[in-house]
Amino acid sequence: MLRVEPNAATLGATIHGLDLRQPMTDAEFRAVLRALGQYAVLRLPNQHLHPRDVAAFSRRFGRVQTSVSGKYHHAEAPEVGILSNIVQDGVNIGIPDAGQDWHTDMSYTATRGFINVLHAVQVPMRDGQPLGNTLFADMRAAYDALPDEWKRRIEGLTATHDFNVFWQNMVNRPGSTRPPLTPAERAKRPPATHPLVLRHPISGDRVLYCNPGYAERINGVSDAESTAMLDFLFQHQLQPRFHHAHHWQVGDLLLWDHLSTLHNAIADYTAAEPRLMHRCQVMADQVFSPEFQHQWLDAA
Repeated sequence: MLRVEPNAATLGATIHGLDLRQPMTDAEFRAVLRALGQYAVLRLPNQHLHPRDVAAFSRRFGRVQTSVSGKYHHAEAPEVGILSNIVQDGVNIGIPDAGQDWHTDMSYTATRGFINVLHAVQVPMRDGQPLGNTLFADMRAAYDALPDEWKRRIEGLTATHDFNVFWQNMVNRPGSTRPPLTPAERAKRPPATHPLVLRHPISGDRVLYCNPGYAERINGVSDAESTAMLDFLFQHQLQPRFHHAHHWQVGDLLLWDHLSTLHNAIADYTAAEPRLMHRCQVMADQVFSPEFQHQWLDAA
């Protein structure tokens, strides 16, 4: 039987009693959705899955974003991306530096990201301890903790999010092997505009939808004011009081809500400490729809 075990903080919970090699029942899916709306980061331990299982689970939540480049996806499950520092025959088998700074996936697309699904196949270890933690920051708590004058100030404003902001920051890192985006690659991912404050489609909570990885400017204000506002919001939302760290174990399947969290992959492992993850990105084109709300969230 499905059981939800909350973490000590409001962000994060472990779900017991599901074997994702089998399809979820409607009741199980509804329970996972409600837990996602309440806790934002969900761990399902001891899931030893084929990438096809990861893809099937992810599709229950909406459309899975496929690779723009066509690289680093699983041959038997093209929707599943590969994140890894493993090199075979001189070539990386996956993206080696994915997610290594604070950001929200897919905020740079017109349709926002909904959830990330990440399955741990190999976890780097040192002295018996797992490496490569993923950090999360709670944007519900960050919004609630804003001074009232800032809540009023950002209400109704939008921000422009650009994929190239994060990419270029990674290019500029010492030792990076990423090349700059070509004009054709940039054209595939044009900037997108989103409200700074969202009403979460599951919980109904207000969340601060702004992240230092992709948010480029706040619209409707001067460049100087935009820079000052973003500096304040980034410093506010990255305070440790909003953080939760996930310590990976082989077989963990982690899903988290892009709409109400930021995340940061900690690269504290070496090339000799292999890491392999399978990932699906699910878009938010379904969760906001009235049909989805009525079918999965309105029912008692």
